[in-house]
Amino acid sequence: MGIIDSKNLLTATEFIKPKNAAKTFTKRKKNPMAQEFKLSDKKQSQQAKNGKLSQNNVLNNKNQPQTKSGYSGARPVLNNSQRSAAQNRTTAKRTPVRIMALGGINEIGKNIYVFECCNDMFIIDCGLAFPDDDMLGVDLVIPDFTYLEKNKEKIRGIVLTHGHEDHIGALPYLLKKINVPVYGTRLTLGLVEGKLREHGILSQCTLNVVAPRQNVKMGCMCVEFIRVNHSIPDACAMAIHTPAGIIVHTGDFKVDYTPIEGGIIDLARFGELGNKGVLALLSESTNAERPGYTATERKVGESFKNLFASGDGKRIIVATFSSNIHRIQQIINSAALWDRKVAVSGRSMLNVLTTAKELNYIKVPDGMLVDIEDVNKYPPEKMVIITTGSQGEPLSALSRMSSGDHRQVSITPNDLIIISATPIPGNEKFVGKLVNELMKQGAEVVYEAMYEVHVSGHACQDELKMMLALTKPKFFIPIHGEYKHLIKHKGLAMQMGIPEDNIFLLNLGQVVETDSVDMKITGQVQAGKVLVDGLGVGDVGSVVLRDRKHLAEDGLIVVVTTISRETGLVAAGPDIVSRGFVYVKESEELMDKAKQLIKKTLDNCAERNIREWGNIKSMVRDELGNYIYQKTKRSPMILPIIMEV
Repeated sequence: MGIIDSKNLLTATEFIKPKNAAKTFTKRKKNPMAQEFKLSDKKQSQQAKNGKLSQNNVLNNKNQPQTKSGYSGARPVLNNSQRSAAQNRTTAKRTPVRIMALGGINEIGKNIYVFECCNDMFIIDCGLAFPDDDMLGVDLVIPDFTYLEKNKEKIRGIVLTHGHEDHIGALPYLLKKINVPVYGTRLTLGLVEGKLREHGILSQCTLNVVAPRQNVKMGCMCVEFIRVNHSIPDACAMAIHTPAGIIVHTGDFKVDYTPIEGGIIDLARFGELGNKGVLALLSESTNAERPGYTATERKVGESFKNLFASGDGKRIIVATFSSNIHRIQQIINSAALWDRKVAVSGRSMLNVLTTAKELNYIKVPDGMLVDIEDVNKYPPEKMVIITTGSQGEPLSALSRMSSGDHRQVSITPNDLIIISATPIPGNEKFVGKLVNELMKQGAEVVYEAMYEVHVSGHACQDELKMMLALTKPKFFIPIHGEYKHLIKHKGLAMQMGIPEDNIFLLNLGQVVETDSVDMKITGQVQAGKVLVDGLGVGDVGSVVLRDRKHLAEDGLIVVVTTISRETGLVAAGPDIVSRGFVYVKESEELMDKAKQLIKKTLDNCAERNIREWGNIKSMVRDELGNYIYQKTKRSPMILPIIMEV
């Protein structure tokens, strides 16, 4: 993986003025609110080394370049009246900046946002979503990259807020089309590295490690990383310094004053930006319906201690999200307290744990981890199994355990199973079925909210209000949520004093443009869903899904017949094959009459001298479809196959 060129990094307090760029930073003599600097317009240098994550890539602010005058970029803090007066004096329009969401709005997941100014573009996040129930056979849903492919010469890079699938999962598919530098924190890029290796493109990609309070140039814009708390370490918000003003993108965040790993959210930096003047805030909305504050992750740790104590003498199995490294660490801590061994089941869980352990984000006592293949070599009361399947996914490790299909683990009455997650909306039925199956095996299952075995990684209403209060944005765009979440977040912003006209609820692909004075929707770009099925990307569309749904609901009838080329009469058949419609041996009368109807239809075509196969198939399909619906009130897919001799 490439090493960051120091020319592309700036201290967190330096402000960017891209117009009429000079060769060096030059201090301008203006009032404190308008101090700006000219920035070198040199292009980013080619990264020297590809494909390998290195601790050497992490740079400290003390190693960052300073201005020639030694000015650190700090601004005096103004009170509200001074700040308002300064803003009123600066009402001239500036170079416009365009913002668009290609995913992550009016939906959960698939987060990807594009910022464009002059001839420069960059991307924040590139995530995937998991298929809905009606997307039969589909494995993943990724954003439509058409607009990015058309403008790939303008793209200066991709910055990542954190390492969850809904923010990095689609990155390999984009990098196969557009090879640009990727910037993120150490753990985030460690997880990305594993994905790129699976897709066989790691050596072609340039990954650059950035620490909080460091900046990366993106042409005429500059992206500053700001530490936030989330359910995975190394999560960051972004402050985008643009010619039009400062735009803050929160990513996924919560306020946790006692995090398991890493520092507390950098509220001071958000306040500094708010005092300078934030033009627009893009803030996540996942928990906008929930009042109050999100509980600290340490509360789950206390629950684990109590449950492990009550489970003395039993084998303990804990299901959680594979990316929730804080949760995994607390499970390991509780296992160490009770002198238990730990095994991991589930490919994604094992991959994340391996990466986090290598990068020292998870600390495991020596000799504690054992291979899942060896789990039966240890006394059950001395074992903890950490597994995937907290959402009841049919092919997950815990689901296979519940059905007896897991090769190494069989559920017994001596098991205490803790489901440390809240069902994602739509998954409640899967989780309920999973709990039922585990209980049928005699296991004790802990899943209710009363046990406090899960806390969210997303901000609730009071934390969202805190972000609005600190940044004091002129314009507000709620993101990361379904429409009901965005509406609720809009209401919170209005409570905080932001005028309704300054709040924008966007649709996917809508372009919102701001010149520091006004913000308005100016256009629409192509955006939507691309379905991944196996190795096929985008080859499954609405027509294929419609056919799959039809087959799943009503089944299939195949009609096979042979027609004489000379006479047009039936030479053999017709034969009928039924799949998923009726069992032929139990519906012989229905099938015999259907064959007679098809033969009559084919003879009619011959009498009328209809020889076009398309017309013949259409008539067979219509006549047979009407007959079957009259007899069964079903509409199976009918597939006529005609051969000519």
